[in-house]
Amino acid sequence: MTDLPAETLLAALPLPALMIAQSGTITHANAGANALLGPQLTGRHYVIALRQPAILDAIEAVLTGAAPQTARYLGNDGARPTVWEATVTPVSAKDALRATVFMQNVTAVEEAGSMRRDFVANVSHELRTPLTALIGLIDTIRGPARDDPAARATFLDLMGRETQRMQDLIDDLLDLARVEDQERVRPLAPVDLAALVRASCDAFTPRAQARQMQFACDLPETACVPGDGGQLRQVLSNLIENAIKYGRAGSVIEITLGPAIYHPILRGPGLRLDIRDQGDGIAAHHLARLTERFFRVDNHRARDVGGTGLGLAIVKHIVNRHRGRLRMTSTRGQGSCFSVILPTQ
Repeated sequence: MTDLPAETLLAALPLPALMIAQSGTITHANAGANALLGPQLTGRHYVIALRQPAILDAIEAVLTGAAPQTARYLGNDGARPTVWEATVTPVSAKDALRATVFMQNVTAVEEAGSMRRDFVANVSHELRTPLTALIGLIDTIRGPARDDPAARATFLDLMGRETQRMQDLIDDLLDLARVEDQERVRPLAPVDLAALVRASCDAFTPRAQARQMQFACDLPETACVPGDGGQLRQVLSNLIENAIKYGRAGSVIEITLGPAIYHPILRGPGLRLDIRDQGDGIAAHHLARLTERFFRVDNHRARDVGGTGLGLAIVKHIVNRHRGRLRMTSTRGQGSCFSVILPTQ
């Protein structure tokens, strides 16, 4: 059997790959390598083509007789930075030592690790704030306020609020974990979305009245979608609660459920639910980040009204599970509108 030439073997590989002579010249490069590192690599010195110290040191070590090496290479696909893991392996050919370099894209793995670290850091921060407050209040009750009933009552109320904040955060974290775990499985039970909206408005009426707010609903008699009733109720609760929290006192919350029509974004028929508040509005550059975990436009105000920073992330995942779309628009000084578009088939 005739051995295949190196150029043919490298061309068949799905990963970027190079072969480098002991002199340092790149003798072969496949299409993936040319796409990543630039065209016309063959004939160039690897130092000029690669330039990054970590991978240069790995190649130099292999060309001087060392065992296989690994190194990170930082690239860019035109839209975002990318991270590659380069494996450099020695190859003996016709009594000459060469080095092969294989590049594997590990950007997704790096991003997942970064997201996991950020999540842990955010959760730790969110829990530390009320926990630190509780520790301080307990020390005060044990010490200076030991014999002061009025002060003890005040501090116990504060402790209750901080404890409730931690409980809300833990509940939202558990809800988010459950939703993410089920996201790939679309629910198909029939749900009357109009009835859910009415029930949600009834449940939140006392809270709205406490701020002299009222609901203005434009709903059909019935409006069925395939879904999970409990999760859709959670979507409505989060969006209506936000409208009450961030709308102006004495304003109107408008809730509209349109008829089933063709929505290009769904490529099929669907229902559109709009929940519009009359609040201060949200700056355009914040809108794209609203569904990020723990993102808050105004940290102090969100904590004052009891927000965990997870509500819209939960809404996004529930809507995704229902194969729907979440849209957000806002005008400063006039309010915001959160729209949920759900398929009817």
